[in-house]
Amino acid sequence: MTTIIAVESKDTGNIAVPAKLLLDTLKTFAEQPLTFSIDDKKYGIEIISDYGKYKLTGHNGDEFPKLPNIEAASSLSLEASVLSSAINKTIFATGNDELRPVMSGVYCQLSPENIIFVATDAHKLVRYRRNDAHAQSASAFILPKKPLNLLKNILSSVSGQVKVEYNNTNAFFSFENTNLVCRLIDGKYPNYEAVIPKENPNKLTVDRVSFLSSIKRVSIFSNKTTHQVRLKIAGSELSISAEDLDFANEASERLTCQYAGEDMEIGFNSKFLAEMLSNLNCENVNLEMSAPNRAGILLPAEKENEAEDILMLVMPVMLNS
Repeated sequence: MTTIIAVESKDTGNIAVPAKLLLDTLKTFAEQPLTFSIDDKKYGIEIISDYGKYKLTGHNGDEFPKLPNIEAASSLSLEASVLSSAINKTIFATGNDELRPVMSGVYCQLSPENIIFVATDAHKLVRYRRNDAHAQSASAFILPKKPLNLLKNILSSVSGQVKVEYNNTNAFFSFENTNLVCRLIDGKYPNYEAVIPKENPNKLTVDRVSFLSSIKRVSIFSNKTTHQVRLKIAGSELSISAEDLDFANEASERLTCQYAGEDMEIGFNSKFLAEMLSNLNCENVNLEMSAPNRAGILLPAEKENEAEDILMLVMPVMLNS
């Protein structure tokens, strides 16, 4: 990552500075001017503040790794807010399995119609589609989690466009005075469309915040390994319950809901459900299901933005009767 800031300087030159030491020092200051004096020969750095002096040793700036050139790149421009929203809504669902590196990143599918971001760890999946953003030609690549987290933190304060360039090995993001280049994850992303069930006749609509609060409370009493909560839906009543047989803990709550379909009982991992509900901003959510052993689909009941299409999928856990 490179960025440019304006400074007053008597000389020109370059030096590599120990990042952690510098950052830890800068964090402790209030707003005030700092003077850096640098020794070209020994790479010594002296920072002078209103309070005192601090000395640290740097390194030769010429030895710092050079930015890779992006050759034969395709490019597109995205609104910073669109990219920020796409990362925020998907990154939590990425996996951490080192044996399946493709699932540790976010899959980007570009086409002239829309742009799709997908993340999954085989237990939960998020598909985020934007119909107001498009590329000139169809392509797809997998972005690693670490650079996306960096982007997520910076983009929240950026307005305007982000230029995205990509080829077979790298992606390059540039906006304002900042550039970020990252290697893409090598490999083929699993066919995520195949796991999204198409026919889900049982549809539940419930207030998102009440549902989330209930799950958080009830899950305190769930088994600490499975985090299992049981949803029992009958008519317009949703019962949420959990138990931990080892410690004889149990809890249950009832919510009113709108439901169309057959009465059913289904178990989910409460951590996954809570994470998904926390990453939606709508007032009500729809939970669509077909059977207790098939994935549940979570969708916002009302759209904040017509161009945004978000689908979340969560795998059920087997209920012990």
